Amino acid sequence: MANKSSNTNLRNASKAKKDEFYTQLSDIEKELGHYEKHFKNKVVFCNCDDPRISNFFHYFSYNFEKLGLKKLITTCYKNQQPDLFSQNNSEKAIYLEYTGDKNNDKIPNPEEIGIKHLKGDGDFRSKECIELLKQADIVVTNPPFSLFREYAAQLVEYDKKFVIIGNDNANTYKEIFKLIKENKIWSGYNKVKEFCRPDGLMQKFGNVGWFTNLEINKRHEDLILYETYKGNEKKYPKYDNYDAINIDKTKDIPADYKGAMGVPITFLDKYNPEQFEIIGHIGSVGYDGVYSFANAIYINGRKLFKRILIKNKKV
Repeated sequence: MANKSSNTNLRNASKAKKDEFYTQLSDIEKELGHYEKHFKNKVVFCNCDDPRISNFFHYFSYNFEKLGLKKLITTCYKNQQPDLFSQNNSEKAIYLEYTGDKNNDKIPNPEEIGIKHLKGDGDFRSKECIELLKQADIVVTNPPFSLFREYAAQLVEYDKKFVIIGNDNANTYKEIFKLIKENKIWSGYNKVKEFCRPDGLMQKFGNVGWFTNLEINKRHEDLILYETYKGNEKKYPKYDNYDAINIDKTKDIPADYKGAMGVPITFLDKYNPEQFEIIGHIGSVGYDGVYSFANAIYINGRKLFKRILIKNKKV
């Protein structure tokens, strides 16, 4: 029941476009610790972050020298209140530039942070924010849930490296799935279970994780397969309307099956493109690539949830 409730919260947030959910520092530290080698001499851009409460800004500014960053840029959407770094109370959006500790106290002081006004509202799609994006090497943030498709498409359009947070169900969006299939985006390491709301309360979500296109060790690790298809055929029924066997849990993928297999979308957390080939997905709006699929899948007339279609390349 907890997962159902959490997923409902996420859907409601997306529909209402109430997207201000702030990531906890512990979650940021836990994930970004896997990417430290990528940040040396790089410009990092956090373009959906209010520095008054952004733990992304906190993480990168306090670890600037450790990571060997070149520059940190953060854009704030309509900063209308006095904040930690200035007494700005206008309705103009701002952006901050930080190039490291100047007085050797190992703290990002207000006088060390360049604060500049934006002409617009700080929307990541605005022309001036896109100009800042062009300066960046790596983008790291928690973009609005309701705009994830558009946000990810922009990063790909401008050929940017990124580590961003999104709903796992984004894996089956037509636009995102195409990128996954083409090995242009993949899952990070961890899940994010709880966010802070603007009112200071915590809110739990289900199925939220990290997406990246930075090379990480986990995507080159083979998934160890313990099950076999031969002799256990009844455990792996075929779909009524598609020639593939059904697998309810990633751990049940058989090691000896050559054909198409329908696996849960959580499989993508374990996906190694050297071990498996993604051929499509079923049970949702079809991806118009090599394959075309119906909008629902069934076993003995029973409708199933979305499945990713894969083949084992090593059988």
